[in-house]
Amino acid sequence: MIKQKTKKRSHYAAVALSVFMGAAFLVGAFMLIPGKVAAAEIVVYKSPTCGCCKKWVSHMRKNGFTVEVHEQYNVTPVKDKLGVPRRLRSCHTAKVDGYIVEGHVPADVVMRLLEEKPQIAGVAVPGMPMGSPGMEGFRKDPYDIISFTDTGKMGIFASR
Repeated sequence: MIKQKTKKRSHYAAVALSVFMGAAFLVGAFMLIPGKVAAAEIVVYKSPTCGCCKKWVSHMRKNGFTVEVHEQYNVTPVKDKLGVPRRLRSCHTAKVDGYIVEGHVPADVVMRLLEEKPQIAGVAVPGMPMGSPGMEGFRKDPYDIISFTDTGKMGIFASR
């Protein structure tokens, strides 16, 4: 009788271990699929009175980012310190995994940035184009997401 109980327990333990190992394998395999990047923490600098900035932060959170917000009335010193080119500036500035994210950059573009890890300083959506995240409204204007380097080189990273 004791042998039977021990056999059953061993069987249940083997089944449980198999299920656990299978689940661990699937989770590990999923994490290796190209295009799947865990959303990182993003640190945002914005004015406490900026409504579109709050909407952009909400957009980032809805897309899986953990967002830490620093509110200050004058964000220009942050932009200067980080080296955001003047002609690319917008209302808020963020840092994620060593990159600068300036303005209303869509979450999927930030995810692409983190996935590809290009040799750039950051990406920016200059101004505040209608239809960009945080600037939703009655129309949607086309806009470019600009990449920039520490040396001032710029290019189009994505377009919407």
